[in-house]
Amino acid sequence: MVTLRLAVAALALTALWRPRIRGDRATLGVAAAAGTLLAVHHLAYYEAVARLPLGAATTLEFLGPFALALCGSRRAPDLLWAGLAAAGVLLLSRTGAALNGVGIACAVVAGCCWGGYILAGKRLAEGAPDGRGLALAVTWAALLSLPYGLTQAGIRLLDPGTCVVAAAVAVLSSVVPYTVQLEALRRLTPRVFGVLTSLEPAIGALIGLLFLGQHLGAAQWAGVTAVALASVGAARTEEPAGGR
Repeated sequence: MVTLRLAVAALALTALWRPRIRGDRATLGVAAAAGTLLAVHHLAYYEAVARLPLGAATTLEFLGPFALALCGSRRAPDLLWAGLAAAGVLLLSRTGAALNGVGIACAVVAGCCWGGYILAGKRLAEGAPDGRGLALAVTWAALLSLPYGLTQAGIRLLDPGTCVVAAAVAVLSSVVPYTVQLEALRRLTPRVFGVLTSLEPAIGALIGLLFLGQHLGAAQWAGVTAVALASVGAARTEEPAGGR
């Protein structure tokens, strides 16, 4: 799924932006770094989801953006919102069940890669005026994931039903979100973007409730509320562009 998702996304973004391989070496280097982080993140996260509940895996993945939120500023309001987001994530993670150690390790790796991608994505957004850098990054990520995908799935990668699902996943979870995120990174600091990313565990919990029948307890609903408040607070207290 990771291989097909990235491959379809790479084809779509390449057709849209028509990037050139020849260009500024610095931009190419950042695109390669961002693509590498994307590939490792996707593979680690899907391996985590295979071993952990969706909410737990997404919660652990937030450790990377949360570290950015803590390290990006020392202003009291910033630390307040980051701390509130962390408390919400902890409440969301209260599943009451033992978690798989390999799954936890994979989720933490995914979180580290996602935090690194936010930093690389910020540089990519500043260095490329459009989506050409993103197209190069996703293409490189697809190439890196190809050997793993072939090893795991082989010719099943060509199954028509699987390809249709992968195409939908690629558009909904890669092409559209990464394009929008790149535009957000042009306008936000990595710290605020990292805190806003904390909405993912809350959204994941809500999706689990609506579509998977995964009911939330009172503590987990409190976590959803805390994460949402932290995201709103971080965005409202962001310094103007001239103050960065």
